[in-house]
Amino acid sequence: MLRFRCLWLSSCSSLPFNQQFAPSPILSSLRSKMAAVSYSTQSSSSSSKKLLFRQLFEKESSTYTYLLADASHPDKPALLVDPVDRTVERDLSLVKDLGLKLVYAINTHVHADHVTGSGLIKTKVPGVKSIISKASKASADILVEAGDKIQFGDLYLEVRATPGHTVGCVTYVTGDGADQPQPRMAFTGDAVLIRGCGRTDFQGGSSQQLYESVHSQIFTLPEDTYIYPAHDYKGFTVSTVGEEMLYNPRLTKDEETFKSIMENLKLSYPKMIDVAVPANMVCGLQDVESKAA
Repeated sequence: MLRFRCLWLSSCSSLPFNQQFAPSPILSSLRSKMAAVSYSTQSSSSSSKKLLFRQLFEKESSTYTYLLADASHPDKPALLVDPVDRTVERDLSLVKDLGLKLVYAINTHVHADHVTGSGLIKTKVPGVKSIISKASKASADILVEAGDKIQFGDLYLEVRATPGHTVGCVTYVTGDGADQPQPRMAFTGDAVLIRGCGRTDFQGGSSQQLYESVHSQIFTLPEDTYIYPAHDYKGFTVSTVGEEMLYNPRLTKDEETFKSIMENLKLSYPKMIDVAVPANMVCGLQDVESKAA
């Protein structure tokens, strides 16, 4: 069983004190509760046993792809979150090895640092449907909006609109209820990274919008909800809502301070953006689209 112990017992002590949120009675209480809890990616509940979950990594863009399936359903329906074109063969091989039926390839947003594998997957596995948000204005078989549910077997993902990194960012959250996996899992894309967040200086980004999105749509989830981001550059694999509410050096600040931080990041121009964004607007099938024209 894979376990992830609260980082306040280890790595968080290395954060500069001025990056930690100012103490308050509420936060002190939250720290106390978190110090006493060891989080696990599995639960003894029967609903959690239904979920087959794998976290996969693409090293060039530091992208996480997530495989989820209802293992108790006769068809074992599965979906991939944020697939990358370079690792499609690996992902499909895993799907085959596990005896799953891939039904969806979904993206949290139009990525600027890699080409999505959604289109390539569709050419290799007939019947797979691509999914992205309607607000992204990108092409896909299914365009989702806030409140929609993506059903796979008896399990589902809830769609939450979390724009700010881009105008079309969404977060996918596992279902709420006794028949759904607990603790819940949030696939946050670039809205919330582990101890960070996505940049807001291109693709219609807005630091104000990102701050509001995170605090209203992600930080309102239960504190033990796992956070699985689209990227990580420091070797972290998972966090929780409670941890990020305490230790995220950007998102724990007040809104004006957050906006100032984001406006002064001085990040370089993404090296893949001129290739990735046009490709991802057509589900990664840029070559197919151009030949058809």
